[in-house]
Amino acid sequence: MLPSHDRFDYSPITERPQFTWPGGGTLAVYVAVNCEHFAYGATDLGYTPGGQSPDTYNWAWREWGNRVGAFRLADTLREVGIRPTVLVNAEIYDHAPQVVEALRVLGGEVVAHGRTNSRIPVVQGEDEERRSIEHVRAVIEQHEGAAPRGWMSPGAAPSAVTEDLLAENGFDYTLDWPVDDRPVWLRTRSRPILSVPYPHEINDLPVIVHHHGTGRDFADRIVDTVDELSEQSRQQSVVLSISTHTFLTGQPDRLRHFRRALHHVVETPGVWLTTPGDIADHYRTIEPPPT
Repeated sequence: MLPSHDRFDYSPITERPQFTWPGGGTLAVYVAVNCEHFAYGATDLGYTPGGQSPDTYNWAWREWGNRVGAFRLADTLREVGIRPTVLVNAEIYDHAPQVVEALRVLGGEVVAHGRTNSRIPVVQGEDEERRSIEHVRAVIEQHEGAAPRGWMSPGAAPSAVTEDLLAENGFDYTLDWPVDDRPVWLRTRSRPILSVPYPHEINDLPVIVHHHGTGRDFADRIVDTVDELSEQSRQQSVVLSISTHTFLTGQPDRLRHFRRALHHVVETPGVWLTTPGDIADHYRTIEPPPT
């Protein structure tokens, strides 16, 4: 037998019962905006050639997202009428609090995204990771008035114990497992935690940076995916997450196409525009946590 994570068992989507989302829709869609802060002088910033320290070029590219791109994205989401899911590095609250405020007022949900993307869980020991999760939870609770319910690991790189630590620290769901088009209950050493779908395919970072796609390519992927899933979901209700980063989709050439794609999403019948927290709440009524 191959090594296993032992978090969940295999289950084909075709063998699960159909259900509907609130309002009778079959396709739940949420739009995630990653708000990240990186340490100046870090050597792991190289989405473009570099690698030197300090890597000013790549650091500045990301910082443009905090100074400009985040506000352009917020304006676009407001125009289209979408409540964003804001994935926040805790360091953003000290470094660029206006970024969180510009997105918070749109009425979405704040999700914990670690302390900084300069330090990913998979390279941390368990004690360091536990302290980081506790710190991030406390910072967001201090600024938002409520503790975050959801978690997305920096760099999408959870450790072997991340889900255990999240469950022990009161989190309800994680976005770290792009394993299904529906939520999946994960086993931990204390209690189950829900995996809410988060995308690799409809994610501007791999599409634009790793696969060298354009803003038009990313928008076309969104449109084509929504059209296909709106048909598929008549048999199996599903979740679609659209993931953006302020320094990527916030760029003017990409933003114009992204706006077009969002209008298409909003106008598609059967779509429930939502947040991962609301998805988790509704799914609990469909499939309660296993005992």
